[in-house]
Amino acid sequence: MRAFIFPGQGSQAVGMGKALAEASPAARAVFEEVDEALGQKLSVLMAEGPQEELTLTYNAQPAIMANAIATLRASGIDLAGKADFVAGHSLGEYSALCGAGAFDLATTARLLKLRGQAMQEAVPVGEGAMAALLGADLALAQAIADAAAQSEVCTVANDNDPSQVVISGHRAAVERALGIAKEKGAKRAVLLPVSAPFHCPLMQPAADRMAQALGEVDVAAPAVPVYANVTAAPVSDPAEIRRLLVEQVTGMVRWRESVAAMAAAGVTHFVELGAKVLGPMVKRIAPDATVTSVITMDDIESLVAEV
Repeated sequence: MRAFIFPGQGSQAVGMGKALAEASPAARAVFEEVDEALGQKLSVLMAEGPQEELTLTYNAQPAIMANAIATLRASGIDLAGKADFVAGHSLGEYSALCGAGAFDLATTARLLKLRGQAMQEAVPVGEGAMAALLGADLALAQAIADAAAQSEVCTVANDNDPSQVVISGHRAAVERALGIAKEKGAKRAVLLPVSAPFHCPLMQPAADRMAQALGEVDVAAPAVPVYANVTAAPVSDPAEIRRLLVEQVTGMVRWRESVAAMAAAGVTHFVELGAKVLGPMVKRIAPDATVTSVITMDDIESLVAEV
């Protein structure tokens, strides 16, 4: 069994998609459609930078999605025939839903642009923070977050793999967690270079905006079951997809559990589209699984020959 997986924020880089667009008319059409949907030359920003503008969350989110969908369409692979499941990390869940036909491409781009703007605006700059706890599992990370909170918000945002958990919340609380992490035995704790505290209760204003936006768009039943971040379980019902995407804004990304659940369901091959970020996590969660990261046209040709 095979799962196609879609990366989240942090996988953006200047030059992304440029070679794909030059080599594949199908990929080029994706970037053109996204540019038109957003009313901006996102493809030029992706190809030429500057990096600091591409990294802004409201640019990075649709850019990462466009690159992943361009990679998929350049391959010509129909997920309905080649995938047993799809999943994505945070914003990657929107890419997965687009790839599986739940959202059309233009809608996905607009939703992610809004999601990025809403998440950025939910908390004043400087009031929130996120930190990666390395060498910490979920239980240890939660204990660190609880000890650091002290009446502020500090909670687990991403359970990425058995040795990497991300916490999020008020800056002072997250900074307290850095010291507590060392005391409690985490190997390393480091602040992340992000502009807002994602996937924590401080994002509720963004969740409210996404609830309204998602209520105004068409959602189809995906051609392939999608593992939802907040439940680590497959979902196909359009109403449930809407609800879970709203919960995802403030909820924990249960990536470790999602991969483990797909492996337990029989998935032996994970294909990451557009980056090599999730692949290493998958190997730490499911060491016996085969992982393929598909980025270049050579990667795409190898994947097509394989599937």
